[in-house]
Parts: sequence; C-alpha cells; structure tokens
Amino acid sequence: MEGRTAVLSGLNGCLIPRILFVAEAPGRRGGDRTRIPMSGDASGRTFRHLMRVAGIAESEIFITNAVLCNPRSETGANRSPSAMEMRNCSSYLRRTIEVLNPPLVVTIGATALTATDRIEAHGFKLEKDVGIVADWYGRQLTPLFHPSPQVLISRRNLAQQEDDWRRLGSWLALRR
Repeated sequence: MEGRTAVLSGLNGCLIPRILFVAEAPGRRGGDRTRIPMSGDASGRTFRHLMRVAGIAESEIFITNAVLCNPRSETGANRSPSAMEMRNCSSYLRRTIEVLNPPLVVTIGATALTATDRIEAHGFKLEKDVGIVADWYGRQLTPLFHPSPQVLISRRNLAQQEDDWRRLGSWLALRR
C-alpha cells in the first residue's frame, strides 16, 4: 500500500457515533481522492442517498474501511483487498470499533463483513443475512450490500437496497 493515501482522519465522522459504517476500501475516484470514505464517486452518492432513505444523519455516523488504503490493480484500477491487506488493517478496524464503541456496526458489502468476522466470528453471509441485526462484539451488527454501480446492476438493485435501508431506519427509530 506504499504511496497510497490512508483514509482515517477527523473527516470520517462523529467520534461518538450512533452507527459505525465499515466499507471495503477507499475508491480511487472517491475516498482515496477526498480522504472521506464513501464520498466523491458513484458509490458515495448512492450511499448518501440510502442514508437519507433510512433517515440517518451524517452527524450521527462514523465511516471507516476494512482496508485503509486504496488497493489497485497493475493498471491502476480499483481491486478488492487481498487477505494480507485485510489482515494488515484488521488491528486498526478492531481498535476503531473499541475506541468509538458504537452501539451499531453496519458492514457495507462482503469484504467489510469478512473483515468484521476476523475480529469476532458472527457467521453472517451477506446474501442470506442482509439487513438482519444481531449481537456481535458487545454491540449490534448488520450487513448491507455495497452501493457500487456494479452491485446495483448485478446483485442487488437500488429498489432492493432502499428497502434494506428503510428496514434499518425503522430498526433505529425504535431505539431513539
């Protein structure tokens, strides 16, 4: 990850968050450029739209990534983080969760779900457990799909994701 911009700073959000979002990694056109996870690209725009659908305010969240730097292919394109890259960043994710101590952790995509399972096993599988809230690591955990254009086309369309986020918003409203 040498030469990459790490995306972990005061730009990530509230230091006493109601929700900690864990995404995959900073996107080349998004977080790697803006230094703010889930911002500045199509995934970030959809993420913020989905937060509005759920009634979640930016002021009550902190966003981080399973991997803190943008993993790139040899051509410079985004790629999924390797197991080694996830291992290298897992202590940062664990410590972020422990320090911020959010009541709810929401994983955004399969990579983030795998990263949280490395911290403490939860047994979630994204396809079957999307939107389910369960006890995990002294708090609640729920997996959601990544809002990337590729996922919206191939795995879970925007209407389905909006339904997932509405359920999350309803769950949160019962705990206000």
